[in-house]
Amino acid sequence: MLEFEGKKAVVTGATRGIGRAITEALLERGATVAGIYGGNQEAAEGMAGDNSRYGERLRLVLLDVADYAAAAAFYAGLEAEWDTLDILVNNAGIRRDAVLAMMREEAWRRVLDVNLTGGFNMAKLALPLMLKQKYGRIVFITSPMGHLGFAGQANYAASKAGQIGLMKSLSKEVAKRRITVNSVSPGFIATELLDDLSEVQVKEYRKMVPANRFGAPAEVAEAVLFLAGDRAAYINGAVLEVTGGL
Repeated sequence: MLEFEGKKAVVTGATRGIGRAITEALLERGATVAGIYGGNQEAAEGMAGDNSRYGERLRLVLLDVADYAAAAAFYAGLEAEWDTLDILVNNAGIRRDAVLAMMREEAWRRVLDVNLTGGFNMAKLALPLMLKQKYGRIVFITSPMGHLGFAGQANYAASKAGQIGLMKSLSKEVAKRRITVNSVSPGFIATELLDDLSEVQVKEYRKMVPANRFGAPAEVAEAVLFLAGDRAAYINGAVLEVTGGL
């Protein structure tokens, strides 16, 4: 079902984990996607090779979303080629875990820069392309840590709580222009972000989930595609949790 045929999308953090699943789901359903990645060239090359069948409908772009000038240059090139933009998925995110008393200032700043400021940069610069056609879908990938908090993740939790505030404010600013802004909040998802957990931590975290399992990236992608589609036209300023009941 080519639900997104003719649609143009930007996905950040597009080459691994949840971002890759979202990008591939959009491609499979007909979209043209500019996939942003932050520096892992091996992952980008693997992504490109695995999806070569989509040809020019997939382009991968190296970009630090926290760099406003670089993001502006990216969008200028995109506008020259595409003219408008239908979908933005703000998925790029990093962790730099440490208890607050031991957290380096750089670790605090970089997580906020990528996760929150990066989302601001990409959304702000996408808006002129969406406003031009009075249509758009913006989806932020946030986290339950934004309201639950975890020891050792003050920077990450703060960035995710900030994303929700940003999303809710923006959703009210652009609703009259047929642009919706929502969030998907995944719980424990089986991606490389969990690779640094010990076996004991994995068991403890799994016990926290009523579904008694971690989610799959494809399950998050389905939620994102729903909010990015026309069927979700009256959903705005919402947080859709994909957590197994966490």
